Amino acid sequence: MAPPDEQLPPKAATERVSAATVGRLPEYLRALMELAANDEASVSSDGLSVLTNVNSATVRRDLATLDITGTRGLGYDVKYVVHEISLVLGLSQEWAVVIVGAGNLGRALANYQGFASRGFPVRAIVDIDPSLVGTTMGDQVVSHLDDLETIVDGKDVSVAVIATPAANAQAVADRLVDAGLSSILNFTATPVVVPAHVQVRQVDLATELQILSFYHQRTSAAVGGTGVPLVDRSTGSGT
Repeated sequence: MAPPDEQLPPKAATERVSAATVGRLPEYLRALMELAANDEASVSSDGLSVLTNVNSATVRRDLATLDITGTRGLGYDVKYVVHEISLVLGLSQEWAVVIVGAGNLGRALANYQGFASRGFPVRAIVDIDPSLVGTTMGDQVVSHLDDLETIVDGKDVSVAVIATPAANAQAVADRLVDAGLSSILNFTATPVVVPAHVQVRQVDLATELQILSFYHQRTSAAVGGTGVPLVDRSTGSGT
């Protein structure tokens, strides 16, 4: 169900938002909601920069793209910016989620309260394992994957999370697309191929850990002279 018209951001505002800006909006929203919870009424671009590790000029540019401006000497009204970013991100309504895969990862995601608190309640969990179907995870009874289409229609599901073994990811993605879903969060290490109208966000935890390992090793090199040498960007040579 679409939200009332007055709860939708102007179409022009959403069309001119770049993918890079969209990627930063959740970080702004997180920081702003923390400020609001601490009864902070306003924040400067410099303050938001510190909280999000985003350059203050980029902060101002991103917010200006949403037609959000601050007041000289006061900064940005925290509650107003929370409201505007929430509208642009489509958080003025709930988006029901189905988790595909009731293994360890699926169970952890089903029990994660952060989804519901941010407008993404888990409405269903599906699997093909007879020993898992019928069990309870979170506050949902695990259904069989064969019931996916009925669940999507009956529970007004908008977003799917793939938490299956990597080898099954593509087949699951195909089923999700056939069921009419166009927003997928893929927690497997296998990228999936989907039609152009379907949005997929890839969350590869192992890759993220490897990236952290790189930065940890680089820091060790700077401190102890071991690991990957730092590169002098002005010359391209190692230091």
